[in-house]
Amino acid sequence: MENYQVCSHILAIKELKTAKERVCEQCVKDGTDWVHLRTCQTCGTTLCCDSSPMQHMSHHCRNVKHPVVVSSEPGERWLYCYIDDEMAEY
Repeated sequence: MENYQVCSHILAIKELKTAKERVCEQCVKDGTDWVHLRTCQTCGTTLCCDSSPMQHMSHHCRNVKHPVVVSSEPGERWLYCYIDDEMAEY
């Protein structure tokens, strides 16, 4: 990661979890659409972003207290912490 101040939740990530498949696992089950994908760095679940109609990842992170996600979009290299509302590039 680049050398600047980031929150302790992001600093705690030592190995990135990436999407196993490029789908929102919950949208597939529900038959809904997604815009972009995020992967939870605590459990590895891949869900849709806040621009998506169902916003599955933000609900997941807040409900189960998993703070950090990584963008699962090609070419994007960043992490986001829901608790501290901080972002870091890698």
